[in-house]
Amino acid sequence: PAMAWPRPAAPTTAEDKLLLLQRRALADEEAAKTRRELLTRFLQEKLSREEQSSLRGLHRVRTLWLSAQRSAKDRELHQDIEILAQTFARIMDCKDGVVEGLVRELREAEEQQNRALRSHLHLTDQLLHLQRCRLGYLQQGFSAQVGALKAEFEAER
Repeated sequence: PAMAWPRPAAPTTAEDKLLLLQRRALADEEAAKTRRELLTRFLQEKLSREEQSSLRGLHRVRTLWLSAQRSAKDRELHQDIEILAQTFARIMDCKDGVVEGLVRELREAEEQQNRALRSHLHLTDQLLHLQRCRLGYLQQGFSAQVGALKAEFEAER
């Protein structure tokens, strides 16, 4: 808005007219300057609000993007975990099978060892029996020889 200058009554002289025109031009220039300043301030405030709004929007977009990335990574990790769990279960089943086979082989080896031990003990008992019988026969033969030698010695004496 233009500043209101007191208006004198009708200009009286050319100098007064010139002064009046200069005042009006100065007032118009002041009004234009004030309008420019108001417009500049308004545009700067609007720019500031737009920048803040843009920053908030950018933050919101980044937050949504990160959320989407986290969700995708979460699904990917869950799938990886499921695959690893299945692989682990298969490996454990294989190892359980191997362990069961080894336990079965161990039982068979223990049974085989027990049979071999029983056979060994039986053969050792038979060998001891044979050696005792042989020792008995040798003792009888020795006693007979001693008796014969005694008899022969007695006869020679």
